[in-house]
Amino acid sequence: MANIDAWHEIVKTRDPQALSNLIANQAVFHSPLVHTPQTGKALTTAYLTAALHVLLNDSFRYVREVHDGEHSVLEFVVELDGIAVNGVDMIQWDRDGKIVDFKVMIRPYKAIEVVRTRMAAMLEKLK
Repeated sequence: MANIDAWHEIVKTRDPQALSNLIANQAVFHSPLVHTPQTGKALTTAYLTAALHVLLNDSFRYVREVHDGEHSVLEFVVELDGIAVNGVDMIQWDRDGKIVDFKVMIRPYKAIEVVRTRMAAMLEKLK
């Protein structure tokens, strides 16, 4: 699956151009921190860019992946500020292998608070 390989390469390199190339114009991002979907390539790219900076440290790793046609579910773990974060990325791909829907779920509640604070700061920097 070239699309999931491209995603893993982006996670590894944090390449903003590769990320932009992988996101469809009509993409929608569902954040665990914002109650409304973020619609469009620009917002999806901004949220994913911020997430790459906030979540990717030496402890980040995907621990499970399930792929079924145009859907991928990737479970991840990471430690932030001494808190074990467990999350899931749910990705839907279009026929061209681009991301059209990206949903993130995070647990436990303490982890959500840490991620929320860091994401808000990173999104402010990206403006």
